[in-house]
Amino acid sequence: MEIKLISNLKEQECDVLVVNQFEGEKTTEEIANKYAIDEDKFEGKFGQTYLLPTYGKQLARKILVVGFGKKEEFNPDKLRQATGKALKKAMSIEAKTVGYDYSGVDFDWAEQFTYGIGIADYKFDKYKTKKDSKVETVYVNASKESIEKAEKIVKAMKFSRDLANEPAQYATPSKLAEIAQSFGLDTKIYDKEECEKMGMGAYLAVAKGSSQPPKFIHMKYTPQNPKKRIAIIGKGICFDSGGLDIKPASSMLTMKDDMSGAACVLGVMSVIKEFSPEVEVHGIIAACENMPGCSAYKPGDILTAKNGKTIEVDNTDAEGRLTLADALCYADELGVDEIIDLATLTGACMVALGTVAAGIVGNNDELVKDIINTAKICGERYWELPMYEEYKESLKSDIADMQNTGSRWGGASTAGLFLKEFVDKSKWAHIDIAGVAYYDKPQGEFVKGSTGAGVRAILNYILK
Repeated sequence: MEIKLISNLKEQECDVLVVNQFEGEKTTEEIANKYAIDEDKFEGKFGQTYLLPTYGKQLARKILVVGFGKKEEFNPDKLRQATGKALKKAMSIEAKTVGYDYSGVDFDWAEQFTYGIGIADYKFDKYKTKKDSKVETVYVNASKESIEKAEKIVKAMKFSRDLANEPAQYATPSKLAEIAQSFGLDTKIYDKEECEKMGMGAYLAVAKGSSQPPKFIHMKYTPQNPKKRIAIIGKGICFDSGGLDIKPASSMLTMKDDMSGAACVLGVMSVIKEFSPEVEVHGIIAACENMPGCSAYKPGDILTAKNGKTIEVDNTDAEGRLTLADALCYADELGVDEIIDLATLTGACMVALGTVAAGIVGNNDELVKDIINTAKICGERYWELPMYEEYKESLKSDIADMQNTGSRWGGASTAGLFLKEFVDKSKWAHIDIAGVAYYDKPQGEFVKGSTGAGVRAILNYILK
């Protein structure tokens, strides 16, 4: 889909022209005011839509009125959602060209508009023999600079969503490594033997039960004079069966998405050169599968992480934190200023926050709050969870430094405390995207499936 900037939407032919209505106000289209508002009493409540033909009296074949709700309650999030809903409505009538003629909005809406268009336009139909109809061109009068920036971020989101929607038979650790090497960045792929030499005993234990070889991926973008050095780590479990503590069949159906953190990192790194930020960015993924093969690691095993700390395996389905442990140690040794990891880590986070927000913890209050605020501005929601020392009690082991799981109560916070043990020098934040990375039904402007969680927030944070 192409976004074209047009100064006068009324002079542009299109299948559908979208106009907005605030409650108690009129639209900019007299035909909409007459039929929608005056005759049919369309109120313009947020999310409402009204479609009417123009009968050849205008260049647009149809007018779509989208409700913006009460003007005093309208915000960028609502604009993005309404924009996406309008596009979906246009797609449902197989429109190919859509114009957006917004008025009366008192904030710069170009970036959120582009997110709304890009998110709603998405379909993963690679494996369908009959493709779904899509909008080909969108016309709008908005800020060129904001549109172009957001288009690149939307491209990264699509990359991430496609990858997390791929079946595990495609998105293997080796495939992720191949993709990472295609970006033209300074990239190193470590195989099993090299990881053994580095002492990555926690990560390699998880990989033992799979026939797919593990791949530890390190991508690096380096500007001429970096003002900051950041490492972003994505959980890269390409399929999670639960290992010997195997999941129920119904819980395995979406476990191809357990590499959504890795997909986010790859999405970010796929466009980083296009933005040329004055920030050195390391993209790190400890990719593997968690399978119950004959060599699989077992409950009760003692693992030694890269920093020498020992871990008693309490449950093999708490594997993501084991792979992240070694990845965090590796990143910390790079001497970066900040480390941010993203992971579909705990069901406990989803229980706490549902599918509306991701959880975040960290060892630096300023970093955590900065990420939360950046996410909010670009349309993602993060909620800080506590890491009280009392949670640590449940991680105690009688025979090792710690267990890999604790009590079922406060599980997301406990997981954060576990990860904290593997960061020594850097500022660090952990984002648990378990509830927001993959939707099992349409939600807001998103269709069912992967959401590209974290891409908007991380790219905007880097660009700051």
